[in-house]
Amino acid sequence: MTGTAAARLRELHLDRKPGEALVLPGAWDPAAARVFAQAGFTALATPSAGVAASLGYADGECPADEMFAAVARIVRVVGIPVSADIERGYGLPPSEIAGRLRDAGAVGCNLEDSVAGELVAAGEQAEFLAAVREALGDGPDGPFLNARVDVYLRGSEKPLEEALARGRAYVAAGADGVYPIGAPLDDLAVLARELPVPVNGLARFADGGPSVAELAAAGCARVTFGGGLAEHAYKGVREMAAELRR
Repeated sequence: MTGTAAARLRELHLDRKPGEALVLPGAWDPAAARVFAQAGFTALATPSAGVAASLGYADGECPADEMFAAVARIVRVVGIPVSADIERGYGLPPSEIAGRLRDAGAVGCNLEDSVAGELVAAGEQAEFLAAVREALGDGPDGPFLNARVDVYLRGSEKPLEEALARGRAYVAAGADGVYPIGAPLDDLAVLARELPVPVNGLARFADGGPSVAELAAAGCARVTFGGGLAEHAYKGVREMAAELRR
């Protein structure tokens, strides 16, 4: 985990004009990562769902050792910064999370605030993020810590209100970005305006939107795709397999 690459990833998030977003394709294996890098993208993300699928696991069931090893293989084949989706850290202590990210070469990470489909209490998650922040190190060369907010996935009665409260708490704990996954465009516009860090929007590739352009116009400074790009690629494989059977 080099300071130079971490500083570059941070710079890419912050050096944006209004209405522009840093687009991070979700590379699920080294071959996909190389394709995206060769296409000219300046940084990549790894989607936990896509990586899990590439290794034969359902989303959320990939062991930590295999996930971090897959991230390391992706980092190895590209010369651009890579941010890793590591769910909620697989139950590892913050010092080990930081060490494994460092060993894999990732210079950023996503950490979500739900486990087994249930939201973690906001205060507990903020304490966890603060401990991870300390273990990762702070400052311009510190890895980019993206705090995922899952209230839109878990049926909150007042998702915007709760997303704002959680986002503010996570920023105070040291998060560099906030990722209200699944938030509608109108709510993303409020979150982007009210939170003092880059807000991450989820684009739906070939799935009815929201698009990259719509998310950027709403104020998202970062756009990712979750496991959507991997799923689109595997859809092509399934269609090819069906055609071969015919």
